[in-house]
Amino acid sequence: MKKLHLVYNYLVYRLKSVNEHGVHSPFVFELLLNTIYNRKDYYSYTSIEKMRSRLLQSDDKLSCIDLGAGSLLQKSRSRSVKQLVATAAKPPKYAQLLFRLVNHFQPHEVLELGTSLGISTAYLASANSQIKVVTIEGCKEIAEKAKEGFAILKLKNIEQHVGNFDDLLPSIVSKKDKIDFVFFDGNHRKEPTLNYFKQCLSHAHEGSVFIFDDIYWSAEMKEAWEEIKMNEKVTVTLDLFYFGIVFFRKEQVKQHFIIKF
Repeated sequence: MKKLHLVYNYLVYRLKSVNEHGVHSPFVFELLLNTIYNRKDYYSYTSIEKMRSRLLQSDDKLSCIDLGAGSLLQKSRSRSVKQLVATAAKPPKYAQLLFRLVNHFQPHEVLELGTSLGISTAYLASANSQIKVVTIEGCKEIAEKAKEGFAILKLKNIEQHVGNFDDLLPSIVSKKDKIDFVFFDGNHRKEPTLNYFKQCLSHAHEGSVFIFDDIYWSAEMKEAWEEIKMNEKVTVTLDLFYFGIVFFRKEQVKQHFIIKF
């Protein structure tokens, strides 16, 4: 049923999506042309993809606790590293988009909900070594494996937290005067997603960028995305099917774009 849901929504997305020529917003047009559709091979891509390749060859078993949707809730289970990379890591197309977005907007700090094995985290951190990336992972063994990768890549601007988002996020957010950039990639259920969004929203500003992963993963994630779009503080959203990107630019007319990617 879930697969049919994805296929149907993807077909609808493809029919409605446009490229830069179908956009009548200077801000979005420039972002598409120079960042989202930028296929430049940046310096960090090769080393991170080598790390992905190594992980895809690893038969090491990790005892995982998955607190999100589609899991044995709060129960441990053993999975190989290569299985985790194949099923949970963002493919290069989307992970590299994260790099380009950080490179474009130059946030002071990045918050990531869902480290997994650290591939997306590495892309976020590699965009600018002066930007701190604060990342949260629910499973200790997965977080430790990600930490090994960060050491290999010599990434020193990553601050790791291990535990349940519900426990950790309020404390992390409360210490921030503002939140510049968030990648939500750790719990694919409606209510938790909206809860994390609202916590971060309280510290958002006009230049903040929020990115939501797998907005069509399930019916309830689609519902969450629709509620996020309608929030009164949200002005511009980009639907890239797997990613939903949110902006809070006060001078912008409220607009929602479905972008071919």
